[in-house]
Amino acid sequence: EVPMPIPQTVSDLIHRFDANQAAYRSAQYNEAQVREEFITPFFAALGWDVYNRQGASEKYKPVIHEASLKVAGSTKAPDYAFRIGGRRVFFVEAKKPAVALKDAPDPAYQLRRYAWSAKLPLSILTNFAEFAIYDCRDKPSPHDKASAHRIAYITYQEYPEQWDDLAGIFAPEAITQGAFDRYVESTRSKRGTAEVDVAFLAEIEGWRELLARNIALRNPGLSVRELNYAVQQTIDRIIFLRIAEDRGIEPYQRLLDATQSQGIYRRLGEVFRQADNRYNSGLFYFQPEPGREEDADTFTLDLSIDDKVLKTILHSLYYPTSPYQFDMLPADILGQVYEQFLGRVIRLTPTGRAKVEEKPEVKKAGGVYYTPTYIVDYIVAHTLDPLLEGKTPRQVKGSARVAPLRVLDPACGSGTFLIQAYQYLLDWYLEQYVAEDPRPVRFVHPDRSGWRLTTEERKAILLRHIYGVDIDPQAVGVTKLSLLLKVLEGETEATLGGTQMAMSVAGQDRVLPDLSRNIRCGNSLIGPDYYQGEQLSLGLVDEETLYRINAFDWEQGFHQAMMAGGFDAVIGNPPYVLLQDRFRDAAQLDYLQRAYTVAAYKVDTYHLFIEKGLCLLNTGGYFGMITPANFLTNNYAVKLRRFILENAAIQQILVNDDPVFAGISVDTAILVCQAGQKTDFVFPLIHVIRKHNGEETLQVVSQIEVSGADALRNGFALFTGSVSQELADVWRKIAEISTPLQAITHVNFGKQLRNRRRFTEDVIEIPTLEALPEGYRPCYTGRNVQRYALQWENLACRDDTVAQRGGCWNASRQDAANKLLTRQIGRYPEFALDALGYQCLNTVFMVNLKVEGYAPQFLLGILNSKLLQTFWISRFYDQRKTFPKIKGTYLKKLPIRTIDFTDPADVARHDRMVSLVEQMLALHRRQPEAKTPQATRLLQQQIDLTDQAIDALVYELYGLTEDEIAIIEGADDA
Repeated sequence: EVPMPIPQTVSDLIHRFDANQAAYRSAQYNEAQVREEFITPFFAALGWDVYNRQGASEKYKPVIHEASLKVAGSTKAPDYAFRIGGRRVFFVEAKKPAVALKDAPDPAYQLRRYAWSAKLPLSILTNFAEFAIYDCRDKPSPHDKASAHRIAYITYQEYPEQWDDLAGIFAPEAITQGAFDRYVESTRSKRGTAEVDVAFLAEIEGWRELLARNIALRNPGLSVRELNYAVQQTIDRIIFLRIAEDRGIEPYQRLLDATQSQGIYRRLGEVFRQADNRYNSGLFYFQPEPGREEDADTFTLDLSIDDKVLKTILHSLYYPTSPYQFDMLPADILGQVYEQFLGRVIRLTPTGRAKVEEKPEVKKAGGVYYTPTYIVDYIVAHTLDPLLEGKTPRQVKGSARVAPLRVLDPACGSGTFLIQAYQYLLDWYLEQYVAEDPRPVRFVHPDRSGWRLTTEERKAILLRHIYGVDIDPQAVGVTKLSLLLKVLEGETEATLGGTQMAMSVAGQDRVLPDLSRNIRCGNSLIGPDYYQGEQLSLGLVDEETLYRINAFDWEQGFHQAMMAGGFDAVIGNPPYVLLQDRFRDAAQLDYLQRAYTVAAYKVDTYHLFIEKGLCLLNTGGYFGMITPANFLTNNYAVKLRRFILENAAIQQILVNDDPVFAGISVDTAILVCQAGQKTDFVFPLIHVIRKHNGEETLQVVSQIEVSGADALRNGFALFTGSVSQELADVWRKIAEISTPLQAITHVNFGKQLRNRRRFTEDVIEIPTLEALPEGYRPCYTGRNVQRYALQWENLACRDDTVAQRGGCWNASRQDAANKLLTRQIGRYPEFALDALGYQCLNTVFMVNLKVEGYAPQFLLGILNSKLLQTFWISRFYDQRKTFPKIKGTYLKKLPIRTIDFTDPADVARHDRMVSLVEQMLALHRRQPEAKTPQATRLLQQQIDLTDQAIDALVYELYGLTEDEIAIIEGADDA
């Protein structure tokens, strides 16, 4: 390829700098000047709209210029943030040319702290004279040399020869086309990285260990709940105030100053009390006030905590020791860290010592799984967009007669979905206000980079629109913390009116809102009626049960919303827990099975959250959640499918073909629907994968139209197959001339036996009952079944009532000769013919003819054909890479060409298929006899030719055209 020539503007910059080096390298030439005269034009030449001449909204401005505010000698924020689609891609930190970047460690450490804290893989340090690219994935240290993790260094004289490479990585087009990501991967350190979320999680888990042990030691008599509360609140308060310091809202080093003398916790208590006066937040609430619903914290400030513990924590939070730039920590990273943090809990040993351990439910689930940002963004956008479309801020805010738009996450965890919903509404309001004439509107004010919402309006939007519930009080605290930090995002001490602002006892003039009415603690699935029935009054319920059940009264907890008919949007990622596995508490399980329509033999909590979520919506409200995909296919979820189809209009279902949660193989789907009506129309079922092309996103693989009316008629079935429109047309055509397999056969599972035995003698070709011990019969298992071939492996099972457990065994069908068998595991079913009538284990499906006329060989040819294989993969393959399951529900739906036995042509095709299949079976029986390579090859050729003849006859039977055959043959079955 011909290298990209350097733009004339950059050549001019090089010549100008070269000609006036002495002046530019002098101490008098400052950073602001080099930015304006050299660095900004340089990136404009790379293709960046550095001055936003395209007029992008605040959310999507490609370049954010930060002011040079100084905090204790360190720059508050990087000079430039370069963004694609509103997502930060890399930072640029500028220095004046007098600073020699090649060997100066401080500027490199500063840049790496910014980018590492923001979880950006690469960033740039430049003074125009020098240009350095740093890998920012590793935890920075103040002891690192300037060269540490520097992956490229060039001088201004080298720009012409390096321009092609620079533009090929850092130009906007290069980023959107994936070149930046490829460069990031090519520079990845082989020894691994210590990314910010992992490091910060380890940091705060270390704090929890220190605080838990020390508080338990110095404050005997605390209950486990009080200890967990005290530790969590202390950590949350420190993090909140430390982030506020880096944002310039709180005086820098205020927390650190508390360590300058003895009695650190007492001094911190004064800081916390002042924060209570200033912020009106439940995070700092120590004296009861009129109108506040939550209880004040009346004990944590009186605790004893050793100075050594607090010094260790607070000293680790400041430059240069701390690698964290707290104002750079993205909200989703903080949420991800806290999600993991909440998976562990403090318990007290019998001797009163504190230990931190994984919660039992987390241990059972194999860990905590954070919802990726791209999933959260998708769900929030597809639930809020239709609610906001065509509306004005006045309509969305509501009035005396019309309720405001309300968004709920009924299992909010660390607040991930609510934070994104809040941000979405902030962006929408700002765009609406600016689209109007913003000057007379009191809700926005000018900022150095454009317009921004006032703090009062940000508070009002949060209180008006955002609601959440979680059973874990610590999770509720974290959600509040995250939302309050979001309120203050972009604010400074100056914009908040200084520290000496007016304060009222009622808290009306304080900076932050009281979220006690918005974010509630309780069990979303269990109401106060739980205590009726056997437990007739609360007086008979012990305190431990009250804490464990934590019943939540929706009518009381969110009275205004429920009086208005419910919420407008319900979003989230509910817990996935099979209740039978979790609850030994029969009363709780019994309550849930009585209280929920969707509860069946196997009940998963996410089933109940879907029902509860839809019931909490007002008519026309939108539901969006990510859940396991098995509710679309599992037999025991038919009640849930019926409930969804009869009570909501499905807008779309996304099946995630890529794993969403790292570390687990659960198949997931995103369900978006509208409450208050039936799904009696066609909606899209979309298969998506995640792609890294500049950003994580959902990339459509295939899309089909699903008829809600058909699903309502046909047993409330929703299939998850991936099928093109061309294939869908073929399937419709063959359905018109076919009969479902279940109409002409019995489809049964094998035996659920407890007593089986494998004999070690030579294989008995055709065992007789006399050749086996009394009461035993020969038996097949799944691995014995191959396409057109069966191999018995000396396995026998006891033919008794114990083996017939579960009522899913039918002796006559077990013993039937000429039944078809297919194994339970596989991407698609492959059938063999059992001519002898052996029995089968529950790893095998049995297909027995129940009508006269059809020969089993006829069915065998069709079921093993390329046509039916493609049909299965496109309609019923569950997308599992390991142990994909064949389901009997779908076997019964396979379309078998209807034969009119009064039509000689139909009978002739039927008999021709029988002849071909018998030939195929004979060829497979001969395979063990082929000893030489040539004999094996020639036999395989005969098998392949017979297979082709069977496929051709199947296409003829179903009346497919050459074009339709080409579609089947070309279908991707990988």
